[in-house]
Amino acid sequence: MAASAAEARALFAEGVGAVLGGWAALQLAVAQGFGGPQGTEKAAWLRSALLDFFTQNADLEQEEVEDFLAEVMDNEFDTVVEDGSLEQAMECGTPPPPPDGWTLVQRRRRR
Repeated sequence: MAASAAEARALFAEGVGAVLGGWAALQLAVAQGFGGPQGTEKAAWLRSALLDFFTQNADLEQEEVEDFLAEVMDNEFDTVVEDGSLEQAMECGTPPPPPDGWTLVQRRRRR
């Protein structure tokens, strides 16, 4: 059974939140106060801003999302992300789901 558009958006939002919640560069910037006293609120704003970015821009390329996140990190958290985590967090190219409807998740290889 296919998910409705609202369910799909909710799942996508949950995924974006999970990626940002696990992104060490963002979490470190918040924990260390790089975003000022409103760092936690800025991180929550980033989630909604990223969702809006995806909604308002069709056919985004990975580099465009990376550039958006890099700009937000620089402007809002005074942080330049140079550890390669932008590319890792926003990796594209996941395979299509198999015909049985289950989604495949590829485990990243440790480098």
